[in-house]
Amino acid sequence: MSALPQLRRQNALALFHAFAEQALANGQAPKGLEQAFAASVQISPSLWSQIKSSRPIGDKLARQIEVHAQQVPGWLDEPHEAAAPSPAEKAFLALALQAWRATNSAGRRALHQQMTAEVSAAHLPGSAST
Repeated sequence: MSALPQLRRQNALALFHAFAEQALANGQAPKGLEQAFAASVQISPSLWSQIKSSRPIGDKLARQIEVHAQQVPGWLDEPHEAAAPSPAEKAFLALALQAWRATNSAGRRALHQQMTAEVSAAHLPGSAST
């Protein structure tokens, strides 16, 4: 896969994560955030699911997503620095560190295996990650 489709997918996911963080901060329930994001960029939930897994984002769709996500034209095509961790991410990282430090090497291996399995599952086509 060339770099542009990967970059566009990564940036589209970053837009979704920012959308989800904002929605959760505003008290919205996590259920339905994928559909709400798809609606906000005027694509079907099915298309959003395909984009997350493997469908390339063409030029026309990239510009559509950028317009509806209030980004400048070409934003999806440019690398962006990762955002600083949100308060929810910081809380999770602190909890993970506490769990890591509270266990022995067997427990750490189990934690590592569990996290690796979660990350792998999140990248499978058709998976529902938030």
